Amino acid sequence: MTALSIPRPQFQSHPFHMVESSPWPMLTGNAVLSMMIGFVLWENGIEYGSELLTLGLLSVVFAFILWFRDITIEGTYLGDHTLIVQKGLTMGVSLFICELLKLQISDNIHDFHSSLAPTVELGSQWPPAGIEALNPFAVPLLNTILLLSSGATVTYSHHALIYGNRSAAIVGVVLTVVLATIFTGLQGFEYLNAGFTIGDGIYGTCFYFATGFHGIHVIVGTIFIAVGAYRIYAYHLTSDHHIGFEASILYWHFVDVVWLFLFAAVYIWGSDGVF
Repeated sequence: MTALSIPRPQFQSHPFHMVESSPWPMLTGNAVLSMMIGFVLWENGIEYGSELLTLGLLSVVFAFILWFRDITIEGTYLGDHTLIVQKGLTMGVSLFICELLKLQISDNIHDFHSSLAPTVELGSQWPPAGIEALNPFAVPLLNTILLLSSGATVTYSHHALIYGNRSAAIVGVVLTVVLATIFTGLQGFEYLNAGFTIGDGIYGTCFYFATGFHGIHVIVGTIFIAVGAYRIYAYHLTSDHHIGFEASILYWHFVDVVWLFLFAAVYIWGSDGVF
């Protein structure tokens, strides 16, 4: 046996993760492009627009599942997520949340621009003439309680995981998913029973964009936390190595804070006779 045929140990002299070639970024990019083109075609009533939109959406989901599966394998079984890699991932999630926050702020600026100085076309009042605003102390208040409670339960689950109480961590994260699901169901109920639609002028546009965009975040965050619940159950996460679960908690607290602002700015400020 020659020296060249002897297996050599594989090691690296740095703590960074050198990512191998992956098809998922290209697939995700093409899937998102197909989805957006399909959405534009569908909105304009062009033939096969809905089919392209559905295909693009399914492709995005497929790419995300496979991409996140590879990341889970890298962090759980291959040991690629060192402390410095975890710090980088946390910073990436934080920057992503900052981008979402800027989009939410821009929408709220639009809302305040219209509500603080309503034009003659709006009846010089906010809500505009003919719009029956929702009661902020009915379903919206209940949803606020549910969402704040879910923030408490997910924090309880996090601390239980840190202290090695696996059963309590599972209970806390399952309660979080249940509360988030109820929140989404109540928001759908609210939409079905609202006296206005997204096509009812600037008020309907601002209301449904702000609350609907937040609702999408709630659905994404619920899936995010549900994956964390499964990984706790499957013994993927430990008391000192649970970066994915921490990222979902950070995202969920962002959802909580945005909802508090929406409750005050969209529901209370935008309701009849409050101000």
